[in-house]
Amino acid sequence: MALQALQSSGVAFRKILSHFPEELSLAFAYGSGVYRQAGPSSDQKNAMLDFVFTVDDPVAWHSKNLKKNWNHYSFLKVLGPRIITAVQNNYGAGVYYNPLITCDGRLIKYGVISTSVLIEDLLNWNNLYIAGRLQKPVKIVAMNEDVALRSALDQNLKSAVTAAFLMLPESFSEEDLFTEIAGLSYSGDFRMVVGEDKAKVLNIVKPNMAHFRELYGSILQESPQVVYKAQQGSLEIDKSPEGQFTQLMTLPKTLQQQINHIMDPPGKNRDVEETLLQVAHDPDCGDVVRLGLAAIVRPSSMRQSTKGVLTADRLL
Repeated sequence: MALQALQSSGVAFRKILSHFPEELSLAFAYGSGVYRQAGPSSDQKNAMLDFVFTVDDPVAWHSKNLKKNWNHYSFLKVLGPRIITAVQNNYGAGVYYNPLITCDGRLIKYGVISTSVLIEDLLNWNNLYIAGRLQKPVKIVAMNEDVALRSALDQNLKSAVTAAFLMLPESFSEEDLFTEIAGLSYSGDFRMVVGEDKAKVLNIVKPNMAHFRELYGSILQESPQVVYKAQQGSLEIDKSPEGQFTQLMTLPKTLQQQINHIMDPPGKNRDVEETLLQVAHDPDCGDVVRLGLAAIVRPSSMRQSTKGVLTADRLL
């Protein structure tokens, strides 16, 4: 299974994890502090380490973490774990970040997300926020035996491949594919225009081709939709309307709904399948998929960044 390629035995990561409550269904580290990136983020040794902790019961977890790490939280800590969890679940992309924490001599940032919210995002791409992080190489530091979560993690990778296929020509390279996949969760993200490096996607992919191959190799080998010549690093897909319709029908539900909303004229009220059939015959099919992705990513990235103002100030 592709997910096995994400496993890590990093002692340093597990040491950091020991500072937090243990009840985690998944913990992973990501970003330039974990995998080398080209460009401005290339200083891996001094880069901030980014973590995401997935928890079954956020109220209980935050309650324990407040006792262990009171100073990690913003002023919201005085309102207690229920309010923190409400902010986590109801604003932004369903994740609560504590940034700029010093732990074991490293600067870290960690986000907390409910297991059920993550599974929904992995399967349906409601926000494509943490699901988008998990479409790129990460280091899984801890994971329990939650079958539903493991299945959703795998499905998220398969969906990423399908969405990328729809935006690529008939023949392309591995680097083309992985660049499309890495860019899915940046589609429409205002930070890619304001603040963050516009070449970020290529900087992620180029130094990490081997990690992307590990992550997606078995999915590509097993997919009936593609001819994958691994040794040459080349791929071919079926760009016929029938082939594209098959791919569109397997996209995550929220993306299908966004495509339907973009393509459905006012008052027509067509069902999603009818719209996807029309898109499959459209020469601009890939552009429509890209617009659908942007319609998911743009609002969730803006809401999450706005929420950061509430969760970052630790003056109290």
